Amino acid sequence: MKSTTSVGKIKTEFSLENATSFGGVKIFLEYLEKIKLSQALRGLSCVKARNSLFPVYRILLYLIVGWMLGCERLFHFRKLQHDSLLKQFLGGRCPHHTLLYKELIRMRTSCPHLRSELRTLNQTVIQPCLPSALILDLDSTVETVYGDQAGAAKGTNPHKPGRKSYHPLLAFEGQSRLCLNAVLRSGNTHSSTDAASFLNETFELLGKRPVKYARFDKGFGGEDFYSLWESKNIGYVGKLKWTKRLAAEVAACRYWKRFVDEDWIIEGIALIYKATSWKKPRRVVVIRKTQVIEDGQACLVLDTDWQYEAIVTNLEWEPIDLWRFYNQRCSMENYIKEAKHGFSINRIATSDFEANEIDLLIKLLAYNLFERFKRDCCEPVHQGYTIARFRLEFFHCAATLIRHSRNVILRLAKDFANRHVWKRIEARIAILE
Repeated sequence: MKSTTSVGKIKTEFSLENATSFGGVKIFLEYLEKIKLSQALRGLSCVKARNSLFPVYRILLYLIVGWMLGCERLFHFRKLQHDSLLKQFLGGRCPHHTLLYKELIRMRTSCPHLRSELRTLNQTVIQPCLPSALILDLDSTVETVYGDQAGAAKGTNPHKPGRKSYHPLLAFEGQSRLCLNAVLRSGNTHSSTDAASFLNETFELLGKRPVKYARFDKGFGGEDFYSLWESKNIGYVGKLKWTKRLAAEVAACRYWKRFVDEDWIIEGIALIYKATSWKKPRRVVVIRKTQVIEDGQACLVLDTDWQYEAIVTNLEWEPIDLWRFYNQRCSMENYIKEAKHGFSINRIATSDFEANEIDLLIKLLAYNLFERFKRDCCEPVHQGYTIARFRLEFFHCAATLIRHSRNVILRLAKDFANRHVWKRIEARIAILE
C-alpha cells in the first residue's frame, strides 16, 4: 500500500533514547575487547589521579575509536559524546571534545615516555600480521598547517606553496600495508634529515624480526644512509638523482640490454658509479624507455626521446627486475593517502609539537588496528576496502540500545544491506582466541 502523506505533514519529535548512528561499529569494538587493547593501554606509564573521571587509557581508547569513525578534527568528537553504544563501551560516559585538547597537551608533559610506549604498543599490535622477512618502504609527506603551531616551518610544500607545514617521516612494510614507525618533523627539514636515527629506532622496535629489503625514493641518500643498510646486510633499492655527471657516464655506455620491445621500448644497463659525496663506488642501474613512433613501415627512435631513471642498489639482480621491484613501492603512496584521508594524519590537533606527534602515533595505531581487523575477521573480498568504504558498508547503521531482563540488546536497522556479511564477521570475532 502506497503512502499518500506528504513529507511536510509528517510530525517530528526528538524522543528516541539510547540511539546510535554507528550501530555497525559493534564488531570493531568487540574485536578491540577480544585483543585486550584496553588492558594494553592500561599498562602505559601515563597515569592520572585515582579518582579521575576519565583515565588516560580511556582517553586513548576514545581517540582511537573516534578516528576510526571518521572524526577529522577533535571538535568532531562532539557528535560521539552522547552515542549510546560508545558510552556503553567506555563505561557509561564519553569525555567532552574540549577535554581532548587538554589531555593531549597534558600527556606530553606528564608522560615523557608515552611516544616510545605507543611505538612499542604499535609493534605489539602488528606483530601477528608481519611476514617473516620484511620489506621496508621509506617515505615522507607534507602536512600543511593553518596557524602558528610549534615546530611548523616553511619548506617544500607542493599543495600549498609558502605555507608552514610539518614533514613527518614514515616507514611501512611493503607486503602487509602496516605502518612500522613514524616521526613528526618540522616542515623545513629535508626528506633524509635524521633518517639514519629513525631507521635505527625502527630496527630496535622490530627486534629480531629481519628486514630483507628496503626501498626509498631519491629524497633519501648519502654515504651514512647507504652504509647503514650495508652494515646490516639489507638489500636496498633506491632512486638516484639524475645529475649531469651521472648522465655523462651513462652516455659513454654503448651496450644496452633490451628487455621490452613492444609499444614501449625498455632497455637497461648496470655500471659502477661513485658520487661526489660517497666514500666508495656503488652499483647503479640505469633504465631508459621510450614510446615507439611508427612512420609507415619504419619505427623511429630518436636519442632525445629516451626517458632515463637511475637506481642505486647493492643487489645483483637484472636491471629490469630491480626497476619493477622498485616500482612496487608506489603502493606506499596509497598507504599514506589512506592514513591522510581515512585517519586524518594531516589534520593537526593542537598547537604543541610533541602533543601533535602523540596524536600522529595514535592515528597510525588506529590505522594498523583496522588493517589487522580486516585480516583477522573479514572475508578476502573486503580486505582491500578503505576505511571510508568500510564505514559506509558496515559501521553506519542506525540502532538502539535496549536493556531488558538484565540483558543489553543492540537493535540494528532491519533493512541493513550488509547484515549477512556483518553477522559472519561477528561470528569470526567470537571464535578468536
